[in-house]
Amino acid sequence: MMKFFVLAMLWACAASLEDLTGKMLTFPAESNTAHVKLNSSKDDFSAVTVCHRTFTDLNRDHVLFSMAVSSSSNAFLLFWDNTNKEIEPHVKEAKAEFRGFDYKLNMWHSICATWDSKSGLVQLWFDGLPSIKKYVSSGSNIRGRPIIILGQEQDSYGGGFHDKQSFVGMVSDVHMWDYVLSSCEIQRYLNELNFTPGNVLNWAAMELQQIGRVVTEEKFMSCH
Repeated sequence: MMKFFVLAMLWACAASLEDLTGKMLTFPAESNTAHVKLNSSKDDFSAVTVCHRTFTDLNRDHVLFSMAVSSSSNAFLLFWDNTNKEIEPHVKEAKAEFRGFDYKLNMWHSICATWDSKSGLVQLWFDGLPSIKKYVSSGSNIRGRPIIILGQEQDSYGGGFHDKQSFVGMVSDVHMWDYVLSSCEIQRYLNELNFTPGNVLNWAAMELQQIGRVVTEEKFMSCH
């Protein structure tokens, strides 16, 4: 009986992880409720790399990635500012602004962002093109239990959503590392080649919770 219980517990833990390889999350409607919560046990970050792919027709501000801790709702946030046509990485409430990217509607874009607490520098990689590096925040780690959300921007820890900041479209291939990924590894991710999967978030082994109108589907690709 005890052996069966242990096996059942192991199965339950394994079953909570989803392999989303070849799949995408579809956010089909503007709302202040629909989102996906991604679970991670990591609670101390001296560095961060986040990569993901998005597809949208939004012609307004919208969130790309939102991680909050209890002391900071914008612990690590990626946000598209449509007025200024810029991607804004936020780290512990400080932000940088990156312009000049060809963020076209109705096509897949690969976006990566890196930050290191020692230097305080943040950098973006957009469809294989690196940005300059800019200073945001240094001297201390991001600490605390993270709440990581796709589809909504957190104005409070795990909440404070606004429909006009929500994401509408598709998201795929989300990975997160607790170190700065090398430029070669980022290029391998962007080209969908063999790369080191995220050790904080791994699209092939993701523990997630879908809230509201969010659909998991096969990712559509261009056929040649």
